[in-house]
Amino acid sequence: MTFVLIKSMRQILIVASLLAAIVLFDGCRQKERAYFEKEIIFPEEITPEQKIKLSAYLTPTPQQYAWQQLELTAFIHFGMNTFTGREWGDGTEDPSVFQPTDFNAEQWVSVLQKAGFNMLILTAKHHDGFCLWPTKTTAHSVASSPWRGGQGDIVREVKNACDKYNMKFGVYLSPWDRNARSYGDSPAYNHLFIQQLTELLTQYGRIDEVWFDGANAEGPNGKRQIYDWERFYQVIDSLQPQSVKAIMGNDIRWVGNESGLGRQTEWSVTPLQPDINESIVEENKRLGVSPMSEDLGSRKLIGEAKALYWYPSEVDVSIRPGWFYHPEEDHQVKTLAQLVDIYYQSVGLNSVLLLNIPPDTRGQLHEIDSRRLIEFGDYLSYVFKNDKLSDGHNAWRAKPGDFKEFDMKDGDPINTILLQEDILKGQRVEVFKVEGLIGSEWIKLGEGTTIGYKRLIKFDDCTPSKIRVTILETREKAAMKRVGAYFAPAIDDSFNSMPISNNPSGWKVIANDPLTLDMSKTMVIEGFTYTPDPQKESVFAYTVEISNDGKNWKEVRNNEFANIKNNPIKQRVMFKQQVKTRFIRFQSLVGIDGGNAPFAPTQIKILTK
Repeated sequence: MTFVLIKSMRQILIVASLLAAIVLFDGCRQKERAYFEKEIIFPEEITPEQKIKLSAYLTPTPQQYAWQQLELTAFIHFGMNTFTGREWGDGTEDPSVFQPTDFNAEQWVSVLQKAGFNMLILTAKHHDGFCLWPTKTTAHSVASSPWRGGQGDIVREVKNACDKYNMKFGVYLSPWDRNARSYGDSPAYNHLFIQQLTELLTQYGRIDEVWFDGANAEGPNGKRQIYDWERFYQVIDSLQPQSVKAIMGNDIRWVGNESGLGRQTEWSVTPLQPDINESIVEENKRLGVSPMSEDLGSRKLIGEAKALYWYPSEVDVSIRPGWFYHPEEDHQVKTLAQLVDIYYQSVGLNSVLLLNIPPDTRGQLHEIDSRRLIEFGDYLSYVFKNDKLSDGHNAWRAKPGDFKEFDMKDGDPINTILLQEDILKGQRVEVFKVEGLIGSEWIKLGEGTTIGYKRLIKFDDCTPSKIRVTILETREKAAMKRVGAYFAPAIDDSFNSMPISNNPSGWKVIANDPLTLDMSKTMVIEGFTYTPDPQKESVFAYTVEISNDGKNWKEVRNNEFANIKNNPIKQRVMFKQQVKTRFIRFQSLVGIDGGNAPFAPTQIKILTK
């Protein structure tokens, strides 16, 4: 085979390894032995079929593998917005506003540890530019606040707590800084940002994840900044080489939504890379890929790619509607059922879950959030500590069509199957199915596409005597690491969700703007849900009123759907206390783009006991 001229020794070595691997694949007498860590750069004359074969031999770095095994990571949004009630500050906030009344980092970490979390990522600086450590780069920091007499250091106290409880620690440093006067003067601001990054990576010991988002809007001077991502990477790699770089980093990618949802087909092997320079931007455009794309690793896409990367997904979502604490959201903390569902759709779909839990103005995780987290951890521990299979830890290799049967232990019911590949030998499974032997018949329990590090399959309760896993399609022989069977008890959310559009029990919509409902009789209502319609402008600010006669109205809610523009998911609103009413009225005050965005009957569900 003839290859194009190679311009660097590194590329020569890569191509030499590729050539050796292709020889092995194309028929050779030796055992497979070539693996490629993190990236493969394809020679121009390689065929699509050879690219697909090689993709099976791409593996994570040790840092990426250690990160994947964490499974549960906590995101802590704490800062100026906690005290102003905003989600995005504008950088003009007075540092004196930042004054936690009973800050306790150990409370955060102890709760998170009880809930099964393995790493904490702290927002060391959000978009408002307020730094949670006493930086030398700006006066807009805790050093200018009255907290701890200006001698406090949030980053230090949180890191110390993590060290005490043996929890890994990461930092989120927002590139967008609405306070820094140099923002928009690209060389000057990049220098400042690298100074901040260097402080965080040299003053606090080991850092295991550095998290960047791609936020890039105007600064105080109205200019946009051009970030020097490659220099940022160099700083991290030189100062904290064990750390993974996330989202706008090239180790960990954003799953593409803030709803807690992974893809049903989630490839860690993908040609996608973060848009950190023009050549990557153009290549992503050529392939039509972005973090939001549904297809990030198909055979067709790989055949068109110039390079592949091990770039696994992180699923971020908040336990509340907002990312920062707001007291009016105390009744909107996600239920246990919602959190468990998110776990299945993140960790159970070959991703790591990054769950945001915002501390309150005391500087502690709120009691409601804490209880919910511990319930969540207890539930997962109960479910997954009792594997119903007797031999699921035996590793095995599978080519297309191969299957393996596993014996059940006690004849107990199950409703969950766990599958794992040994990703140190690549991600290779493309299609699988799971069956259970019930009586004398094999019944299909579930099926899917990718497996990767972990795949969870849910199905109705059943009591098979055996489980059979069939690998239907693969990229080379799949290295199956583990199969497990579990029983997950049903979770009672204690609410009935009644959609207006189904016209339950004689309900009538008597007006559309504002949306007014006559339920024909007095009912006890706990709250409501609102589901945005992607085809129309969503509600941002709203009021909810109740009436027993349809004439005299009482306001029971006046609020906003925080961050709904960036995170257009179903909103759950719980009233501060139950209300008894026959009529209820939903008034949209303003849409997310400033227009008129009335509620529609199809978007509302009433929550009743």
